[in-house]
Amino acid sequence: MLVRRGRLTSAGAVLAASALLLSACGDDGNGEDGAAEGAEEEVGDTDAEFLTMATGGSSGVYYQIGATMSDVLAEELGSDTSVQATGASAENINLITDDNAELAMTMGDATVQALEGSGPFEDDPREGLMAIMTMYPNTVQLIARDGSGIESVEDLAGANVAVGDVGSGVELNAQMVLGAYDMSYDDVNEDYLSYAEATDQMANGHIDALFATSGLPNPSLTELATNTDFSTVPIDGDGRENLLSEYEFFQEATIPADTYDDDSDVETVSVTNHLIVNSELSEDAVYDITATLFDNIDRIHGSHAEAENITLDTATDGLVIPLHPGAERYYEEQGVETDEGSDEDADE
Repeated sequence: MLVRRGRLTSAGAVLAASALLLSACGDDGNGEDGAAEGAEEEVGDTDAEFLTMATGGSSGVYYQIGATMSDVLAEELGSDTSVQATGASAENINLITDDNAELAMTMGDATVQALEGSGPFEDDPREGLMAIMTMYPNTVQLIARDGSGIESVEDLAGANVAVGDVGSGVELNAQMVLGAYDMSYDDVNEDYLSYAEATDQMANGHIDALFATSGLPNPSLTELATNTDFSTVPIDGDGRENLLSEYEFFQEATIPADTYDDDSDVETVSVTNHLIVNSELSEDAVYDITATLFDNIDRIHGSHAEAENITLDTATDGLVIPLHPGAERYYEEQGVETDEGSDEDADE
């Protein structure tokens, strides 16, 4: 059974996708410039008895936060939950759309690509993606081993560079960053490695630099700092301006000096994370999931420093896909703006 909703609650989906298709940057990514009402949302009638949470690598921030969320849902709702370590965003979207996961964490850029059928979703757009919330910014981190001579993105030329798992959000960002500086994989020796693999290879001297897109600090990098000297390379200057102007989902960001062992703050960019949900879950099921997560938000905050940025006040900021009707109902009851707009402004 499908429950039909007469409005699209998050304008960011169509705005973000169209902004990318036109290679334009028209707003700040929070969905406040308009709405795409009139489309119908369809959700199923599946309950929350079984919940698989797709996260990222077992050493990453997604996994730490997702494991705590899963525990909360198991204890408070009595759900049979499991946490799945994955290659993160692109794989997680596939798991959701193939009905192999009920909840998943994704970066906004990969989600937009899924909507428009680009990147790892080339000519294969995904429909029916829905969100429970936005969580916290994922910061793009470019790390260079001391002695590598790498002090800028341009210095990556000829270097051995870990770019993340194939099709992951990390790899997507690595390609975008290189492109913003008029570089590509043709200029580097790319290696597709998870965080744990990349840091092991850097500690052994086989990798000169690595990309990591995650919350701060990245657990694998914190561990690496105990036995290997490295520095954080800035993503700044014209390259950063190119990223900000070309991709609507990027935001300016700073990596504080005390995050690892850097002497000063380091400029970079970030992308907002989403907690997405399978549209087969019913409105009541997702309402209960959303309420449970926020009723236990202090516990979730304790899972990782970045989780402290998950708040009710910011839960709908930067959405690039619609809210699931269950999450929407919860936020409306809490007085949280869901950026609905009116039917008179419908685009389709």
